[in-house]
Amino acid sequence: MAKGILTATVAHTVVRHAGRFLLVKERKHGLWFLPGGRVEEGEGLLDAALRETREETGVPVQLEALLRLEHTPTAYGARLRVFFLARPVDIDLPLRPDGREILEARWFEVHEISALALRGSEAGELLQQAQLSVPRFPLDLVAATGVRLAGAYNS
Repeated sequence: MAKGILTATVAHTVVRHAGRFLLVKERKHGLWFLPGGRVEEGEGLLDAALRETREETGVPVQLEALLRLEHTPTAYGARLRVFFLARPVDIDLPLRPDGREILEARWFEVHEISALALRGSEAGELLQQAQLSVPRFPLDLVAATGVRLAGAYNS
């Protein structure tokens, strides 16, 4: 019988509001990226995206759509990254980076992003795609076995 692979699962959000995008500067890399992180034991992808975004930025969000799913197998396991489109629930709340993993959280206009040191080109690609009419997939595609979503999903 074939052995299964260990998979590290990560949920990220592309948070946009009024033509601006929310990015975080990570302590580990010193680079800008999308809010997000590992899915914890017993946690679903949607809940992880909401939790990580709020922990890293202080901003509660509403998930709007699934943008992209990446599965990268390696010799030692795999990484599954899921990217969601989101909007802030309350734009008046101040940004509050966690200070441990995240050095800074900030809103950027699209034209400012090309000048940033990003951790990975996919962040820029996803932000550009969020501006365009690229395929977006309903959140109902992401559900636990036997669970159906009823409408919007937010923190």
